[in-house]
Amino acid sequence: RLVNLPGPRFTKILQISVILIFFIFKNFKSSFIKLSKFSLLFICLLVYDCLSAMITKTISSLAASIIKFIIIFLFFLNAYADPVNKKYEPKEKGILALMYHRFEENKYPSTNIKIDVFQEHLNIIRENNFSFLNPKNFELEFNKVSEEKKILLTIDDAFSSFYLNAWPILKKDKIPFILFVSTEAVGNKGYMNWDEIIEISNEDFVFIGNHSHSHEYLVKYNFEKFEKDILKSVKIFEKNLGYNSKFFSYPFGEYSLEQKKYITEKFDYAFGQHSGVIDLNKDKYELPRFPINEKYGDLERFKFLINLLPIQYKVITPEEKFLEDTNNPPKLVIEFFNDQPKINKINCFSNEGGDWKNSKLNYKKDKIEVIFTEKFLPRRGRINCSMQDKDGWRWFGTQFTLN
Repeated sequence: RLVNLPGPRFTKILQISVILIFFIFKNFKSSFIKLSKFSLLFICLLVYDCLSAMITKTISSLAASIIKFIIIFLFFLNAYADPVNKKYEPKEKGILALMYHRFEENKYPSTNIKIDVFQEHLNIIRENNFSFLNPKNFELEFNKVSEEKKILLTIDDAFSSFYLNAWPILKKDKIPFILFVSTEAVGNKGYMNWDEIIEISNEDFVFIGNHSHSHEYLVKYNFEKFEKDILKSVKIFEKNLGYNSKFFSYPFGEYSLEQKKYITEKFDYAFGQHSGVIDLNKDKYELPRFPINEKYGDLERFKFLINLLPIQYKVITPEEKFLEDTNNPPKLVIEFFNDQPKINKINCFSNEGGDWKNSKLNYKKDKIEVIFTEKFLPRRGRINCSMQDKDGWRWFGTQFTLN
């Protein structure tokens, strides 16, 4: 029998200390904190069942208190666990992100949009009663079912033509957007300077995103050089804006798995340049955007894409999006949810072999295997999939980068 056991005051202090320790460490991105809600609930029940007999017996009050603290601590972890066990959400309308670059720079048609066409784009969004998503609310909207479609505007590269031509329009109507900045180009001819960037960042409907330092083809970099580039951009962000952005945009939408994993350590979200609609099941470090330019920004196409809905899926393999001779073409498998309807209605097409064509699909239970018969050619291999149901057209895409 134990003697001189701690009294109620000590056990109360110990209980408060455990709770305080949890709140101190809950913001650290440890793998333990990132356990799924299911797994944490399972652990809680297991601990409780295994030790309940001990608790009911006449063991020391200190041991009983420790057991109680462990259970409370695990339930706290459960409350903050990442919801990795997601499911198909039939009411999900998604967040549709648009990607612009230049405005009224007509000698660059592949990245330019005429300003009158841009204004028409904004009018079409309003006419469809879609709301513009403030990026400051992105986390909240991303992690819940979007029963109403939202539009996220993103502008890459911080060209001066954006500041001169598009910014006055967006400022007047307070239309929210993310401006992705590559720090090396800031202040150069044709690009915004830091005074202009700081000016627009002071508005509560504007968020500045990180677009690397050099804006080079980063997949060509070895990891040390890649890391140096990102860290330099972060340092310049902190110097000029006082913070590093939570948003990152991969230059040219290109990345390797090693680079993606590094980006997850520095940012909360990352955008590519593959088309699709964001839903709560999408990988938050491979978020899709629809590129808009003179060719792909005509009004009829815009009216179509603005109404697209997401095709939800559980996971796409391979996760490695950088192709070399040994893994080109990739063995692409799209895994869906158990209760997801009509996946056999999905059609895919790709630019394998250098020309766009329908892809051969092998439909299995809750899976689609995309069978490529030719290698992808440099620089990028793209696959887009679509289907039509009672709610409209659905779409998603993915992109591979070639060595």
